[in-house]
Amino acid sequence: MNLEKLTQQLELQDFPVGLGGCKITENTFDSCGLDLVVFDGKDDSPQVIDFENDLVVLHHAKFSEKNPMKLLQYENIKIIQDDSWELKLFISKIHEKHSSLIYDYAKTSLMESLFACKKSKISLENGSLFASCWLKTGSFFLSDAISSLNGKKVGATHMLNFLRKLEKNPINEKILTITETVGIERSSTILLERMLKSTIGFSDLVEKNNFSLLIRQTYDYFIKNSMLSDCYFYLGYLNKQNFFKIKDSIEKNVDLFHILKIGFDIDSDDTLIENQITLLEESCSQILEIMPNKSQFSPNLLK
Repeated sequence: MNLEKLTQQLELQDFPVGLGGCKITENTFDSCGLDLVVFDGKDDSPQVIDFENDLVVLHHAKFSEKNPMKLLQYENIKIIQDDSWELKLFISKIHEKHSSLIYDYAKTSLMESLFACKKSKISLENGSLFASCWLKTGSFFLSDAISSLNGKKVGATHMLNFLRKLEKNPINEKILTITETVGIERSSTILLERMLKSTIGFSDLVEKNNFSLLIRQTYDYFIKNSMLSDCYFYLGYLNKQNFFKIKDSIEKNVDLFHILKIGFDIDSDDTLIENQITLLEESCSQILEIMPNKSQFSPNLLK
């Protein structure tokens, strides 16, 4: 790919620019988009761009960023444009804070998971349709926490495979909670095709950034390579991200339930939901209890 032509076309010549995501690592698929990060100080949502028959995800970033999740995404950026060396210094500072950022991201994810469990309980009590949506959202937050505690911020495409390969220990064994509450054993080609349509529809409604192009491309790769469980996890995780973006207004948009019912592949069995909420809450609480203090934390402690 002609990166110089790409930056010129997007008019990024005046800003530090880098390549991120899995495309700059050995852990990538042909379907993965190229993550282009421009430090223009904007808060705009990512945009998916079709460039020379490849999909490019343009991320806007700022050097004043404090969010641990975003900082971890910037940590391994490959610099392609940085006349002022500001980006190089920024990445160096992120490297110095790696353990602290990993810890903060993991703890935040665990707290978000517990928050989702609470919302799921309230939904059951109030007869809300979204109880199972909240439960699945909490499950995916637990996957964020476990992957982070193992030293990496992993994207949705590769997360299930990453979790499979982790060494056994008291924290990593909670992966069983994720697989049980997410429901990947139900994956089938017919179900995944239905989930895809709903996931794309929900993405278009919430993100409005052509991300559906990348969703379709990734789905096609998973199906072609018979990676049905990974595809199920991937689609569910994307719905989790968009569901949480509109969490404060979700009850005012009951019509979205019909999309999420299929996109999340949710269960309507209240007893099962209650049992899974308890399991998820216990798993998050147990991890919080055995996590070392922030000052003592290192991802290597889990190995």
